[in-house]
Amino acid sequence: MINKLGVGGSCYWCTEAIFTSLNGVIKVTQGWVNSIGDQSGFSEGILIEFDTEIITLCDLIEIHLHTHSSTSNHSRRDKYRSAVYCFDELQKQSAEECLDLLGKGFEEQIITQALIFNEFKASAAHYQNYFYTEPSRPFCKNIITPKLKKLLEQFGEKVDEVKVKKALY
Repeated sequence: MINKLGVGGSCYWCTEAIFTSLNGVIKVTQGWVNSIGDQSGFSEGILIEFDTEIITLCDLIEIHLHTHSSTSNHSRRDKYRSAVYCFDELQKQSAEECLDLLGKGFEEQIITQALIFNEFKASAAHYQNYFYTEPSRPFCKNIITPKLKKLLEQFGEKVDEVKVKKALY
């Protein structure tokens, strides 16, 4: 079954590269996402379309928690909100359960929130698929490549190794 989820927490180029590298992820679009109420300001994030028969909601959340500063409430959280954006209350409840369970594996408390998705504004077309269109860019080599190497080490069974290794080497 195809499902959708939004995530945010760090630069959308990095987040996009991580989730585009996963088996079961069909499409990733980067841009600006918001929720409602106190979280109605836009922050960088991505929308993910994924096949739940290949990768689960909890798998995606676990990978998200380990690939950005999910325990750091730094001064740029307005631009890089640590969140999982859910498309209905049932998905939000499932995400909260995953966050509670996975949070027990961290030494510090995670700050990542499950929020209801409200709006999304895609970034310009020439920024989409940023890493995989030109992995030799300095930002890609210096910032994204180390994250993808960590992803391979930590979650290798969930990663499209051929795609990632072709871009890295």
